Amino acid sequence: MPQLTRRHALGAAAATALTGLALGGLAQTAGATSDPGATGHEHPDGHAGHGGPQPFSETFQGRRIEGAPSHGDAHHGGYAVRIDGEELHVMRNADSTWVSVINHYETFTTPRAVARAAVIELQGARLVPLA
Repeated sequence: MPQLTRRHALGAAAATALTGLALGGLAQTAGATSDPGATGHEHPDGHAGHGGPQPFSETFQGRRIEGAPSHGDAHHGGYAVRIDGEELHVMRNADSTWVSVINHYETFTTPRAVARAAVIELQGARLVPLA
């Protein structure tokens, strides 16, 4: 019978740890909700004829959020989102998802979802303009 070496013990421990991480990730994925609105990643609602999102205006968690197409100096139209009257800088990615300066590493399907996520992230703090 072969003796247990330090190399074999460490290899077995690493394999066990990796298996535990993989199973934990699968369990978390299986327990995720199928309602995308619950996470703020809602399905795109209606679109205007030009393919952009429709305007919105609502109160979310006590904050006024608004969004509408904008016609800035760029060669193409953009989209303006405001929280309590202050502009939230948003960008549309190449894959048609949206990001903001508040949630820059998290993508959303609509500007409304970006605005809601920013309100949640701000936790009541006032949005400060970029410039």
